[in-house]
Amino acid sequence: MNKPVNVSITGAAGNIAYSAIFRIASGQMLGNDQPINLKLIDIEPAMNALKGVKFELEDCAFPLLNSITVTHDLDEGFGDCDYALLIGAKPRSKGMERKDLLKDNGKIFQPQGKALNNNAKSSVKVLVVGNPANTNALIAMHNAPNIDPHQFTSMMRLDHDRSKAQVALKYKVQINDVKKIIVWGNHSNT
Repeated sequence: MNKPVNVSITGAAGNIAYSAIFRIASGQMLGNDQPINLKLIDIEPAMNALKGVKFELEDCAFPLLNSITVTHDLDEGFGDCDYALLIGAKPRSKGMERKDLLKDNGKIFQPQGKALNNNAKSSVKVLVVGNPANTNALIAMHNAPNIDPHQFTSMMRLDHDRSKAQVALKYKVQINDVKKIIVWGNHSNT
């Protein structure tokens, strides 16, 4: 067995994180020989729900799950972090323009970037999931100047897959026949 690595997950009491956490604990993210310490982070009002997630993880008795920390403190949550999954973000609501979403999510990803910079390992790998993922990754990255920008990435798979499906529908071909889709930019009203 390898030495345990620290995996920090924001928005850990939410539905998206919930579906990922158990896969990570089972070894599907880092492999069947990599023990992990999960650091589950969410806002203070979500702590009771997050404690419930912790209890469920303990009930599963995952052999690779070395420890579980639940916290609303970003410094604690990102302490000695090897991998960070920034899943928590404010979703776009009806009538909200992109600039409003960016303003709200900036308040989330700026302090996360600073906490990563000050507490995570310098080799940390950061995956931003919260939309708009590429812009939120940029915000976090700019607030973590001591971490190599190449260690930040965003999950644009949803946009990629939607594009692929739309092209397949338009040209009446199977999705597997659509190749080399590239996604760039952001959602906006223009």
